[in-house]
Formats: sequence, C-alpha cells, structure tokens
Amino acid sequence: MQRKKIKHSLRTKMTVLFSVVLLAALAACWLMNIGFLERYYIQNKQKVLVGVYQILEEASRQETMETEELLQRLSAECDRNNISLFVMGVDGQVKICTIKDYELMRHRLYNYLFGQFSPNEGSRILKEADRYMMCLNMDAHTNAEYMEMVGSLSYQEKFLVRTPLEPIRESVKLANRFLAYVGLSVLVIGALIIQILAKRIAGPLLELARLSERMSNLDFTVKFSGGRDDEVTFLGNHMNQLSQALESTISELKTANNELKRDIEQREKNDEMRKEFLSNVSHELKTPIALIQGYAEGLQECINEDAQSREFYCEVIMDEAAKMNQMVKNLLALNELEFGNEVVSMEHFDVTAMIQNMLQSTQILFEQKQVRLVFEDLAPVYVWANEYKLQEVMNNYISNALHHVDGEKIIKVTIQRQEERVRIGVFNTGRPIPEQDIEKIWDKFYKVDKARTREYGGSGVGLSIVKAIMESLHQDYGVINYDNGVEFWFCVDGRAGTEL
Repeated sequence: MQRKKIKHSLRTKMTVLFSVVLLAALAACWLMNIGFLERYYIQNKQKVLVGVYQILEEASRQETMETEELLQRLSAECDRNNISLFVMGVDGQVKICTIKDYELMRHRLYNYLFGQFSPNEGSRILKEADRYMMCLNMDAHTNAEYMEMVGSLSYQEKFLVRTPLEPIRESVKLANRFLAYVGLSVLVIGALIIQILAKRIAGPLLELARLSERMSNLDFTVKFSGGRDDEVTFLGNHMNQLSQALESTISELKTANNELKRDIEQREKNDEMRKEFLSNVSHELKTPIALIQGYAEGLQECINEDAQSREFYCEVIMDEAAKMNQMVKNLLALNELEFGNEVVSMEHFDVTAMIQNMLQSTQILFEQKQVRLVFEDLAPVYVWANEYKLQEVMNNYISNALHHVDGEKIIKVTIQRQEERVRIGVFNTGRPIPEQDIEKIWDKFYKVDKARTREYGGSGVGLSIVKAIMESLHQDYGVINYDNGVEFWFCVDGRAGTEL
C-alpha cells in the first residue's frame, strides 16, 4: 500500500509555530527598547544625579567640601556617568568644578538663581524637592539638550549638575540597531535549532505513525526503536507489545483457519471418496453378481441335468464369488490407506531377503506362464520401511508383470543403491502402456485393456493400493515405458551393507 503524503507535517508546524513565537518575542523586545529604553536611561540618570547631590550634601554637612578624597570621588563619578559638576560658595567663589570652562556653568547657575531661566519649547521639570530641582532643558550655547539639577546645600553652597541627553539617545539607537541585528541572527539560528528539535520530537511520532500504518496492513515485522525515556517511548513500547499480541493472535487465527479449511477439504474429499467408492463398487460388482445370479437360476431350473454341466455352473459361481471377495478385501485395504487411519510402523530389514522369499513362493506361477525370472542381486540391502506394506507393493508389481508379460516373456527384478535410498524395479517384456494412460493407471478401477483385465480377474485396484502405500510412506514411485516392455519402480530409505 502506498503511503499517503502528509500535507502539513508536525515538524513543519512546530518549526513555523516556534519561529513565529521567537519572532514575536524579538519584535516585542525591539518595540520595548524603542518605547521605554530612553525613559529607563533618563530615570537611571536621575538616580545618578540624586546620588551626586547626596555626596555633596554629606560633604557640606561635614565641611569636607574641598578635600582631595571628595574631589577624587566626584571626579570618578562624573567621568563614569558623563556628568558636569559646578559648586559655588556663598562668597561667589568656585569650590568644585569638573570642567575647564566653568564660566559657562557659572552663567547657567546664575540664570537659575536669579530667575532668569526660561524653559525652551519641549523643556520640562522632572522633579522638585526642598533643596533642588531637576529638569530637561536646551542649552542655547551648545545647542544640546541636558538633564540638569540645580539647588543649594546645607551651608548654602549653590550647585549645578548636568549631563547631556544626546549620548543617551545615541546609546538607545545603537542598542536598538544592535538588537535588530542580533534578533535577526537569533531568529535564523533559532529556526534551525527549532527545526532540529522538531525533527527529534516529530521523528518518533512519525515512526509510530508508520508503525501503526504497517500494523493496519497486518505487517508486524517492524518495531518501535526509540531509545529516549519519555512519553513517546512509553507509547512506542506499548505499541510493540500490541503488535506482538496482534501477531500472535492473528497467527493463532490463521492456524485455526487453516485447520478448519483442511478439515472441510478432508470432509469434502471423504464424501467424494465415499461417492466414488460406492459408484465403483456397484459398477465392479454388477457383472459378477449378474453371473452368479444367472448361473444360480440355471441350477435352480435344472437347465442342464448332467453332472458335468452342474459342476461347471458351480465353478463359475465359486470363481466369481472369489473374485468379489478379493476385490472387497482390496477395496477395504485401499480405503483404510486413503483415509490414513492406520499408523505406519517403520522397520529395519533386508529387502533382498524379502524379495527372494516372495519370488520363491511364486515360482510355480512363473513356470506355468513359462516366464524367465531374472534376479541377480543377492547381497543384503537393509532399508527403513514397513515390511508388510512393501510386500503388498511387490505382490501387486509382480502380479501385474505376470498378467502383462509377453514377447520374450522375461521378468526382471532389480535393486539399485542410490546414496541414502534404494530403488526397486520390476520389469516385464511386452507392450508398452499407451502414453495417454500413464497418469491414469494409478486411479481406482482404471483398466488399460478392460477385456484382458477381465480375463485374468483383475479389478483395477492393485496399482491404487501401491499408490496409497507409497504415499503413506512418503516415498517416490512410478512407471517407465521401454521399447520392449514396462518397468514399475519405487524407492525407500536405506543403505547397502550388513545389518547393524
């Protein structure tokens, strides 16, 4: 089954979703910087200016305004925060100034002290306290905006602290620009990392999806191989257990289904065999029963009153009854073999000795038919088989050869050793079997020459018995046509040599 292509994969969705979240977070940071970073800087500068005021106030109270230690401390604080400081005593003399051009600072301070300060457009007061005021204002001399703090100390010293805002705004712009560059880099790298992480997360899920797809197609060979200790692995292990349980259950169901099919086929086969058996038996018994009935009625009606005729009638009746009896025995034996009710016991015996005994017991039959028997293999050959059943096979082969031998009238029995098997053949000179009949001679009641078979009393069951016996032993058998005759053969397991 062709796997359906996933239109919107979980990996793609996770990559897009987390990338959008990352982009939104970066955009929010950038907007926050634009909107609030300058305010944050200004508030921070206010705290710095207040800190400088506190230092000055403490020095004023302790009368340590002009000490070297204070000057170094203030100088370091001003340099670090880009602050300009100017402190003037009550006598108008400069006490502390961190820049060389202190006249500009003095003039600026005077403007505040004598009320000559006028805020420019856009200027605003940030904070007012008892001793100081903090505001944003433009300096006309420098044309720059400053944050300024002006006021008085405990001993009436006047001071002015200022810091330019332009560096703050430049810092804000630089920070926003840097954040934009860093944000884009983070976005690209983050997208790659997210894609890798999404692959690691979606990979086991995709493996589970493929596993479930193959399970739906009754393919249980694939197993989940996730190695991480998480919920997905837990689910995958349970799916492996489910797959194993389903495979075992389906295997049991298939086994039961095969057994059921075999039972049904066997039952149908048995029914066919019964029908065929009844049909063949009725056909084969019809002629001898008719003969027996006819000659019996002749005896009853005294058609021939002389003793010789009556004796002939009785011989016909007895002969036909004997044929019927033999045919019924053969049919019963064949039926038992075909139904497989008999347990075949395997024996280790000398097949050469068995064949010698059989040929000696039937020697008179060869002499009556003036047949020359050829059997030269006198060495012991041990085989694994059922001796009684092999005797039945040999009896049918030899009987069949005696009934069809012709021409030179030679019957030859051979034993050939073939590695772990032994091949036994019975050859008789005469007419070959027609090719169209070769495959049919093993069927019950099939007769190549019906007139001749009837002449010697054959029922057409012998080779069927051979077939059933050899199949019960799971061995090969067959027939071979030659120019001057026919050979029937079979094989059994065995080896040449002396008995163990």
